[in-house]
Amino acid sequence: MGNNSGKYKYLAKNVVVLTIAQFGSKILSFLLVPLYTSVLTTKEYGINDLFSTTVTLLIPFLTLNIVDSAIRFSIDKETDNKKVFSIALSYLIKGTVILAFLLILNGILNIFEVVNKYWVFFGLYFVTSAFSAVVSGFARGINHVTDVAVSGVICSLVLILSNIVLLIPFHMGLTGYFIAGCLGPSVQILYLFIRIRLWRYISIKKTDKKLKKEMVNYSKPMIANAVAWWINSASDRYIVTWICGVAVNGIYSIGYKIPTILSIFTNIFNQAWILSAVNDFDPEDKSGFFSNMYNLYNFAATVFCSLLIVFSRIIAYFLYVKEFFMAWKYVPFLLVAFVFSSLSGYIGGVFSAVKDSKIFSRSTVIGATINIVLNFSLIYLIGPVGAAIATLVSYFVIWLVRIINSRKYIKIQFHIIRDFIGYGLLLVQASLLFLIQKEIPTLYIAECVIFVIIISLFRKELIHGYNVLKEKLKNN
Repeated sequence: MGNNSGKYKYLAKNVVVLTIAQFGSKILSFLLVPLYTSVLTTKEYGINDLFSTTVTLLIPFLTLNIVDSAIRFSIDKETDNKKVFSIALSYLIKGTVILAFLLILNGILNIFEVVNKYWVFFGLYFVTSAFSAVVSGFARGINHVTDVAVSGVICSLVLILSNIVLLIPFHMGLTGYFIAGCLGPSVQILYLFIRIRLWRYISIKKTDKKLKKEMVNYSKPMIANAVAWWINSASDRYIVTWICGVAVNGIYSIGYKIPTILSIFTNIFNQAWILSAVNDFDPEDKSGFFSNMYNLYNFAATVFCSLLIVFSRIIAYFLYVKEFFMAWKYVPFLLVAFVFSSLSGYIGGVFSAVKDSKIFSRSTVIGATINIVLNFSLIYLIGPVGAAIATLVSYFVIWLVRIINSRKYIKIQFHIIRDFIGYGLLLVQASLLFLIQKEIPTLYIAECVIFVIIISLFRKELIHGYNVLKEKLKNN
C-alpha cells in the first residue's frame, strides 16, 4: 500500500458514504420496478420515461450546465465557495424562469399535448432535479459528503413511502408516480439547505465576473457533453417511440432497470473518484494509484456485468410483470454498454482534474453521432434491440476516444489485449442469451463457463484486491 494508503482510504470512505447517499434515487428505482409494472400501463410508464429524459436534456441547456462547475470549483480550496454557490444558484433561477416561459408558450400553442396535461409535474421535475443536483454536488465539493449520504437516506424513505401510499391505497396512477418522484428530491434539498446552512453561501452582492467567466467557460463545453450523453442514453427511447410506439418504449425503457444495478455502483464510484482525481492528480502516476484503481475498477465492472448477464433472464422473471417481461431481450447488450459508460466516467476524472472540459464534449459528441445513425438504421431493421446495440457501440467509442486523449495528461498502465478479450467474451455472453431464447441447461452452463474464464483473465486484480482487503482487515 505504501504512500497510497491514505488515497485508498479517502476514496473508500467517499464510496461508502456516497453509496448511502444514492440509495434513494438509484437503488429504490430498481426495487420499486415490480410495483410500477403492476400498477402502471406500458403507455403510462412510457410517458413518465419521456418526461424524465426530456428534463435531463433541458437542464444543461437552460442552466448552462452550471452543476458541473458548482461541483468542480467547490473542490478547489483557494476558491470562495460563497461566490461559487451564488453563481450556480443564479443560473438555476434563470433556467427555471425560461422553462416557465416555455411551458406557457406550449400551453398557448399546444405543441406537446401530453406536457400540457401534466405541465405542473413537468416543471416540478425540472426544478427538483436541477436544484438537488447542484445542492448535493456543492455539498460534496465542500466536503459534506456524510450530510449528502444522510439526505439520500431521507430521500429514499420519502420516495418509497409516497410511492406505496399514492399508487396502492389511493390508486393515483401516473399522477401519484409524478408526485412521489418530486417529493423525494424536494425533501433532500430542504434537509441539505438546513443542515449545511446553505443560506451562508448565498450572496446578493455583485457577482465576481472573473470567477463567473471561469465557471461558464468550464461548463459551456459540458453542455455539449451533457446533450451528447443524453443522446447516447436517452435518444433511443424517442426513436423507439417514433418507430415502434410509446407502449413499446415503455417496455424498452424498463429494460434499463437491470443495467441500473451496474450503473448504481459505477456512478457512485465515479462521483467519489472525481474528488480523489482532483486531490491526488499526478501526471506521472509514480505511485501507480491511478493505474491500480483503473484496473481494479475495470475488473469489477467487467466481472459484475458478466455475472448479471448470466442471471439477467432469471432476474426478469421476478422483476418484470406481465408484458414488461419482454424487456429482458434488451438487457444483455445494455449491460455491456454500461461497462464502457462506467470506464468513460473514470477517465473523465482525469479531465476534471486538469479542467479540460472540451475533451468531454468532443468524445461524447462523436459517440452521440454514431448513436443517432445506428439507432435509426438498427431500430428500423431489427427493432428495439437495435437501440441497445447502438448504445453499446457509442459508449465503446466514447471510452476509446477518452483513453487515447488521456495519454496527454497522465501515464496510466492499461492491459489492452487482456481487456479486449474480456469485452469480447461479454459480447459472446450477451449474444448467446439473446439468440437462445429457450430455457435449456446448456445455455446457462456456457454462460457460467465464460464467466469463469473472465475471472481467470483478471486473476491478478482479484489477488491484488484480496490482499488489499486482507491487509485492511488485519490492520483493523
